[in-house]
Formats: sequence, structure tokens, C-alpha cells
Amino acid sequence: MSPWLAAAQIWAAAALVMLLGWWRQTRSRNAGPVDVLWAGSLGAAAIFLGATGTGSALSRLSIGVLGGLWGLRLAWHLWRRVSREPEDGRYRYLRQHWRDDQVRFFLFYQGQALAVLLFSLPFLAVAANPLARPGPWWLAGIAIWCAGMLGEAVADRQLTRFREQPENRGRSCRLGLWRYSRHPNYFFEWTLWLGYACLAVGSPLAWLAWTGPVLMYVFLRWLSGIPWAEAQALRSRGEDYRDYQRRTPAFFPWFPKPDTGRSE
Repeated sequence: MSPWLAAAQIWAAAALVMLLGWWRQTRSRNAGPVDVLWAGSLGAAAIFLGATGTGSALSRLSIGVLGGLWGLRLAWHLWRRVSREPEDGRYRYLRQHWRDDQVRFFLFYQGQALAVLLFSLPFLAVAANPLARPGPWWLAGIAIWCAGMLGEAVADRQLTRFREQPENRGRSCRLGLWRYSRHPNYFFEWTLWLGYACLAVGSPLAWLAWTGPVLMYVFLRWLSGIPWAEAQALRSRGEDYRDYQRRTPAFFPWFPKPDTGRSE
């Protein structure tokens, strides 16, 4: 199948999924599941491209398995959270700020469909790679992907366990990986996308694979990731989170600054 036809089909399918998600949100008044739909749609896109790509069996199998596992794991992790909690504070803020304007919410959901298309481009590049047997770049890509996947899963689990303890309400997680970065899950998510770029080396569409880490960094660092998460954290945790911001790097892990008088 032509890569561009496959991309068009992914966009159309994602737009339909987001339309249904928006319709459900008009009744539940809970936009949290949009994150689940985004991750699940990307995982499905990777599996679809692995099955229909024009590259070698090795390349198509690699992206189908790796991209599918990543998307479905993230979707399941997010679903476990949003299905048990009220609407995420970020979306509650948008609902208040937009005065529950459903036209804006519709455009927001369709923007997520466009994001599915954009972030599926690295999958497209890998699925077109004619690589016949494992080589140095393939091995590097697998190693980087595994490191990113493991780090993201560990960070997610550490935060989930911290939030499950009632005594931690209103406090910022400083345990494990969260001691060295305010968003270690985002950092390892970004790392994982570097792996896809390595897997695409040799593909006629290899340049597309670099849209993944570039766009992911831009989105996480300046658009929908850290700014949204930290604005909500400041609203809900106040001075505790301001102290966390002063002491802990935002994205790239590093040792925290010395304690300024508060106990861990």
C-alpha cells in the first residue's frame, strides 16, 4: 500500500475515533479519555503500518510490535487512571475557561486526530525500511526503545503507587525517578521516539522518523505536556510544587538541588 494512502487512512480512522470520543464527552462531561483514545489510536496505527508497509518483514514486524506495545500499554495505563477518577484537572480548567463550549471541544478532539497522523509518520518511515537483517542501527534502535519503554513504565508505576496513598494528597512525588526529574515519564517517552529514528535508518522515508522526537519534545516541553501538567500541579499543590520546581529539573534527569529547609 502507498505510504501516503496509509497515512490518509490513519487520519480518517483517528478522526472518526475522536468524533465518537467527543460525542461521548458531550454526555459524560469528562474529557479525560481523550488521552486514552490518542495512545490507543497510535498503537493501532503502528500495527496497521506493520501489516501494510512496503518495507522488509523485519522492519514491519519491528514497528508493529514495538509501536503497538507502546501505544496499548500507555492506553491501558491511562484508562486505569481516568476510569477511576473524576475529570482531570487540566480538562476541568479548559471546560471552565471555554465555558463548556462544545465547538471548541470538537476542534480540540480533532486536533488530537491530527496529532495521531503526525506522530504516526515515524512508524510510516520504519515500515518502509527495506532492511533485510539486523544491523547496528536496528540494534541501537531496539536498545533505545527498550530503555525508554522501561523507564516510562517504571516512572508511571512509581507515580501511581504514590498517588494511591491517602497521606500523599497535596504532595509532590519525589520518589525514585521523580527525584531527578519533575517529568521522568515524559523524558523516557521522548527517549523511546529516538529509537524509532534509529530503526528508520536506510528507509527512503527516514527523514520522517525525526519528526517523532522533534515534535514530541516540542509538545512535551512547551505545548501540551509540561505547561499543562505544571499549571494544574500549582493549582492543586501550591507551595509544595513550587519547592519541587525550584529543586528538581523539569525534563532531563539530574541531581536535585540541596534541601532548603523542608523534609522529604
